[in-house]
Amino acid sequence: MSDCTSPYTRYDNPMSAGYRQLLDATIQHLESLKSRGVRHVAVSPETLRALGQAPARQPASLPARAPAASPQPRTMPAPPAPAARPAPVLPLAPAKVAASVLTERPVAPKLPPAEKAAAFAELRERALACVKCPNLAASRKHVVFGVGNIDARLMFVGEAPGADEDEQGEPFVGAAGQLLTKIIQATGLDRQHVYIANILKCRPDMPAQTSGNRKPTPDEMATCIPFLHEQIDLIQPTAIVALGATAVEGLLGKTIGITKLRGTWQTYRGIPLMPTFHPAYLLRNQAMSEKRKVWEDMLQVMEKLEMPISTKQRNFFLKAI
Repeated sequence: MSDCTSPYTRYDNPMSAGYRQLLDATIQHLESLKSRGVRHVAVSPETLRALGQAPARQPASLPARAPAASPQPRTMPAPPAPAARPAPVLPLAPAKVAASVLTERPVAPKLPPAEKAAAFAELRERALACVKCPNLAASRKHVVFGVGNIDARLMFVGEAPGADEDEQGEPFVGAAGQLLTKIIQATGLDRQHVYIANILKCRPDMPAQTSGNRKPTPDEMATCIPFLHEQIDLIQPTAIVALGATAVEGLLGKTIGITKLRGTWQTYRGIPLMPTFHPAYLLRNQAMSEKRKVWEDMLQVMEKLEMPISTKQRNFFLKAI
């Protein structure tokens, strides 16, 4: 596991290789269950009692006495070795768990076109009917599944639908979405050539009499992100652009600031992933230098996709620097 430290590394007590292997396997299994939305695992009372029992102490052997005819100084017996403390079960961040498991498991095989389209349609129906987050299901107008070409070489992943997206049932159709469309077009592509999705398929609910958008909670991301992982498995793009810190956190489990990560290639299950600023950030900060940073990230993406890049494209926003 790339992001999670096994509990036994936090203690000095020695453990057998078999115990460590069993512990690692158990952790990986629980992480896999959590990534699929499982919230509780049933454990029998007998198992809990067995887990709560401390390992039996081994009796310390006493040194043999010397014969009486030739007395020798007596040595004190070695103190018994302390019993190893059972390793604690440590809570793991849901989004990070999902990402760490999914970035390591084998890549899904490619499906024939007809099977791929059918699988995508079935996945969409499951997402549209999802009510795993009761608060989001009650407040949403539409489930925002995703839009674009299921055979796309380039995929964009954002945070969650906003009010406009919830109203229309399509991701990135508001002001930030219009800016994203312009960015895509500046590369020589359009929305029909790429695929666009979000970490969450429902708009995060807002308190009454309030406006704006809020960041998804870790539980909401962990519950919803399996849909996105399945979308990526089916599309298998050549490159992914993660728009903003929440998209990076959901896909990779990394909570490092987007300012530090942007412009540096990451990897999602063998797929190159470019973190960059969310278009909403550029709407708040319209400095040409910030626009240039996003464009530099997109130039790297174009190079990764082996797209032609003109001199005009390379020089976008350079006059402000």
